[in-house]
Amino acid sequence: MNYPKFYDTIETIKVIDHLSNALGSFENGEYEFNYVDVVKSAGHSCPTVAGAYIITLEALRVLYPNELAVRGNIKVEFEEKMEDGVAGVIGNVISQITGATDKNGFKGLQGKFARHSLMHFDSDIDSSARFTRLDNAKSVDVFYNPSSVTPNPDMQVIMQKMAEGTVSSDEVKEFGVLWQDRVKRIFENIDLVVRVEELNAISLS
Repeated sequence: MNYPKFYDTIETIKVIDHLSNALGSFENGEYEFNYVDVVKSAGHSCPTVAGAYIITLEALRVLYPNELAVRGNIKVEFEEKMEDGVAGVIGNVISQITGATDKNGFKGLQGKFARHSLMHFDSDIDSSARFTRLDNAKSVDVFYNPSSVTPNPDMQVIMQKMAEGTVSSDEVKEFGVLWQDRVKRIFENIDLVVRVEELNAISLS
């Protein structure tokens, strides 16, 4: 399996999944996701898929600063409707990592480990996504904007040729290289493209 080698340099996201432990899937329920995992699920790598991975990585870093993120213990909200723009694509990536799903997810086992109804669209927020721990109500708003990492201008020229049906196979290959170069630069400039704001936790007692 061949892919751009920078995928292997991207920080992985480690989780603990109590359902996985209960069912004997992974020892202690501990495993990790890497960028290759989400690219395979999405079928492609782009600024949107990269952004979904990045905002999840950064949100979980703040929510779980000294421990593994608990998969299935995280609610995720989006301002957009599921049908809007790339909200569904972003939701799919975040769902893969956090376990959170809309109404179609796992319903639980003996009243535990449910994953459904943890992902909500059309929410009253103004960030790219809001992540909330279910155990302590700690929340973060994450803002993602990759516009500061601009695409190579040659991409527009090749895209025009694609639309006209005059593009060559070499140009198609070059387009892919330039496309992934932008994704690479987004990961290299995480501090520029993402911002995390921690919200006040609400006491559950």
